[in-house]
Amino acid sequence: MNVLLFGATGMVGKGVLRECLLDPGVERVTAIGRSGSGVSDPKLRDLLHGDMWSYSAVEKELTGLDACFFCLGVTSAGMKEADYERVTYGIAVAAAEALARLNPQMTFVLVSGAGSDSSEKGRVMWARIKGKTENAILRLPFKGAYVFRPGVIQPLHGIRSRTAIYNAGYMVLGPLIPVLRWVFPGQILTTEQIGRAMLKVARSGASKRILESKDISAL
Repeated sequence: MNVLLFGATGMVGKGVLRECLLDPGVERVTAIGRSGSGVSDPKLRDLLHGDMWSYSAVEKELTGLDACFFCLGVTSAGMKEADYERVTYGIAVAAAEALARLNPQMTFVLVSGAGSDSSEKGRVMWARIKGKTENAILRLPFKGAYVFRPGVIQPLHGIRSRTAIYNAGYMVLGPLIPVLRWVFPGQILTTEQIGRAMLKVARSGASKRILESKDISAL
């Protein structure tokens, strides 16, 4: 399986990259972004690309793909709605539209978030935009398109978030996570679980197109 990965330098993306490289069924991983992944592996190729809203310059590099794992995302804190939409909706949809044209046989998995608003009409800005992004991706003519909506994510294997406040929260909650996982089964996912679940969906599909934390945990 040949995989294209967006967001390989983020917390979720790092976890997904690790699982892809460990999986013997994955032959090649292409990590696309403005900077390299920082990982060295024979199966991994970094594709440096500056304009994340246009892919015409790298189309030749984006063929022959079986799956795309879109893990790129930013926090909405301090962002105006137009700016957040330009990043969250704009990049994901531009990439997905190009890939649907070049690889209609591929499976596209978008990492969204718990609480996303599929109606696109709610009061919460980030939830509306994430819902709008999900809807746009699910309409595209891929062989399979799926949305992951994780809530609380526990980073494993030395992976850290690039958002300082999240890292502080993990430090405080870290000792409690095993207890919380027992009290709220299926609600707290690890980066390892998400990566393995994405690979399973890419190979076998899923019974739902939008998967909440419990659905992802059950895969």
